[in-house]
Amino acid sequence: MRTLLLVGFVGLFAQLVDGSLGMAYGVTSTTLLLAVGVGPAAASAAVHFSEIGTSLVSGASHARLGNVDWRTVAIMAGPGFVGAFAGATFLANLDGALAKPVVAGILLSLGLYVIWRFLALGGRRPQFGRRPHAALLAPLGLVGGALDAVGGGGWGPVGTTTLLSSGRLEPRKVVGSIDTSEFVVAIGGSLGFIIALSSQGIPWGYAGALLAGGVVAAPVAAWLVRILAPRVLGVAAGGLIVLTNSKTLAEAFGASGTQVAVLAGTIAVAWVAGIVWAVRAERAAAVLAHREVEADLAGEHTPA
Repeated sequence: MRTLLLVGFVGLFAQLVDGSLGMAYGVTSTTLLLAVGVGPAAASAAVHFSEIGTSLVSGASHARLGNVDWRTVAIMAGPGFVGAFAGATFLANLDGALAKPVVAGILLSLGLYVIWRFLALGGRRPQFGRRPHAALLAPLGLVGGALDAVGGGGWGPVGTTTLLSSGRLEPRKVVGSIDTSEFVVAIGGSLGFIIALSSQGIPWGYAGALLAGGVVAAPVAAWLVRILAPRVLGVAAGGLIVLTNSKTLAEAFGASGTQVAVLAGTIAVAWVAGIVWAVRAERAAAVLAHREVEADLAGEHTPA
């Protein structure tokens, strides 16, 4: 029961971050399930089944607040479904001992990418041009869906970061569109897992706990997307993913308990430092923006 409560809390936290940033629900939830001993395919299956509910509630909340570009959703959802179904089938047929370090490596890479995206690029304000072309969106959906199923997460890190960096869509609509289209991706991955694993191979208790926590957080996250500092949340979520999966990889390659502890401690210190830096950067940006506004107002009131 205690484990289910913990999983439910992680589902709430993961959806809060995902609904605000457009990423990290899958990688955060899968990372926890792997840490408590769930196999890679079963963990990804549980996450995808929970995402059917969380993404539905999240998408509806984003749509109600005008955060969705429906053209982007329509183009990405179909290829995302196909990619997720194929990725789920591939993962389910991998040997468990081989799959765990492979999935941990994918998650570690995604975690580093999340940190880099929000730590290094968080202060930039993109200029928005025309909406992204189908030539970008369709392959993006296919790759993102496949990686999402194999790694237990990836739809958000791949889709959100690519669309944000393209500068062709307003950030809140990037987040809302990715979260909304994830409903179709979750169905594709879930179908692939249930065919490959059968219903007996899916940890339904964990899926239900993730779903319960995520559904509670989804409407709140859709509202918070307008007011929270993405840089701080992104670094916090990415650091957790890197820390946990580095430990998994170190153990898989035969590191001793002392070596694992030293590695985890080093990463934890760097993680905390990154969060502190992000908070300070946000405060500095807010002060700078305030001064610019005051300067503009002073200029308007200066006699000609």
